[in-house]
Amino acid sequence: MTPLITANQLEEIINSGENVLLCDCRFDLVDPLAGITAYEEGHLPGAIYVNLDTDLSGETTGQNGRHPLPTPEAWANTKARLGMSPTTLVVAYDNQGSVYASRLWWMLKATGHVNVQVLDGGLDAWNGPIGTTPSQPTPTNTPIEPMPYVGLVLVDEVLKNLQTKKNIVIDARANDRFHGQNETLDPVGGHIPDAINYCFRENLSKRTFKAPEQLYKDFVELLGSTKASEVIHQCGSGVTACHNLLAMEIAGLKGSRVYAGSWSEWCSDPSRPVAL
Repeated sequence: MTPLITANQLEEIINSGENVLLCDCRFDLVDPLAGITAYEEGHLPGAIYVNLDTDLSGETTGQNGRHPLPTPEAWANTKARLGMSPTTLVVAYDNQGSVYASRLWWMLKATGHVNVQVLDGGLDAWNGPIGTTPSQPTPTNTPIEPMPYVGLVLVDEVLKNLQTKKNIVIDARANDRFHGQNETLDPVGGHIPDAINYCFRENLSKRTFKAPEQLYKDFVELLGSTKASEVIHQCGSGVTACHNLLAMEIAGLKGSRVYAGSWSEWCSDPSRPVAL
């Protein structure tokens, strides 16, 4: 299954009567209530709201980043509660360049859910009717088996990579934050030493993803001879990192991984080195 679906393709699926679970993932890191408010004002008809803080993240400890992944058990329970059975076609969308939709996409793919796509262009690409009545999820009839996250990198591996240099770490944040400037989300500015900066916005042409051929060209220029499997994606809290991984998958460059704790976890321990 291709990672992206167009608005026209989605409309055809909906009109055909095929079972599809639409997930509105809109969110704002500065205003956590903005996403659900926007959803209540208008969304794809029948879509449920999936919240970055409460559905796509686990409990924060002050040491594990701003949006730590839920445990496999907690994520399996959330999938069951939201009605994401193993065969359900899930289509995720937002209106922020697919940033938050890509987090849901990656979490599902990483735990074995095959049928998941991101609506390219998000809500802005949709030309059909808009719903204003919130939809409650329909839980699955049977529990979902917990699965470990495939392609997840933990902080110890990133720390070890400072010596081994086996992997290239790509930081998806904006360039100013990468260099420790205008940092408003995390208590420490800067980046992981030796990481390279590739802002997730480079994957987009306006609000939709660039063509696969262009994304391939862009990433090959960035990585040179480095294999996709040697790439670790990170960002501020493990969200836009998924956007870069999704872009590489769209380009046919498969097998890169995500350091989900990202900068917000890394900088919580003063013993870890910081570069500007």
